[in-house]
Amino acid sequence: MLASERGAAKNTLLAYGRDLEGASADLSGRLAGARDADMERLFAGWGELSPASLSRKRSALRRFFAFLVAEGIRPDNPALVIAGVKAGRPLPKTLSMEEVDRLFAALDADLAERPGPQAVRLKALIELLYGSGLRATELVALPRNAIRPPQPFAIVRGKGDKERMVPLSPAALRAVEAQLQLVPKESRYLFPSGKAYLSRVRLYQLVKALAARAGISPERISPHVLRHAFATHMLENGADLRALQTLLGHADISTTERYTHVDGARLVATVKSLHPLGDE
Repeated sequence: MLASERGAAKNTLLAYGRDLEGASADLSGRLAGARDADMERLFAGWGELSPASLSRKRSALRRFFAFLVAEGIRPDNPALVIAGVKAGRPLPKTLSMEEVDRLFAALDADLAERPGPQAVRLKALIELLYGSGLRATELVALPRNAIRPPQPFAIVRGKGDKERMVPLSPAALRAVEAQLQLVPKESRYLFPSGKAYLSRVRLYQLVKALAARAGISPERISPHVLRHAFATHMLENGADLRALQTLLGHADISTTERYTHVDGARLVATVKSLHPLGDE
């Protein structure tokens, strides 16, 4: 139902599946017939988990029992007794513009010292991660025909199987053109690997290795950090939040707000420049 009617993403389906299988195991296979007390006991046993994990498990159980109610399999939803979880909102990891410059300097050094398919591919991957803010899953699974130079945009299929158009910077377009020269025309993917496409795990490894060559701690960087750096730097340079929401593929503007942070100095400067009494 989640896949066919709600269009849930693959990772969501996998996470919900694991949560429900785990809950069923904890209740000795009696999940579908669980009562309020079973839910309270189940949730109490998850006390060591993070607020985000607890919230997801609660959501999975609520949706599962709501489905059973809708199908007439049972009359009530016992997961409603589980109290809501207030998840904290830690400041997301990001990179400074100076650190991003060092990453690209390391990329250029790779191309100069060890020119070849791997260096060309890495250049295209990083340009799309930081230049267009793509998710790791979206990036590695890009079809070969998703980008058709000289058209300066990509057609990306994101969460919920929804398509969106993502503009490409001139540098990203040049990097993709170089990558396309190395990908067989019969290939289904822009970043092929074996019979499929580059794995997310391999992408993480490549990004962290590049960070090390750029003198940046690998622990501070990931494909998602580059996506967040894209959003942060766009906002710092005056991008509209609604436009950024579209670029990132967020259904809700509140999700975009969690991916961004604005420093106090910029807020002060905004008030001074826009408020009628700012000069005073």
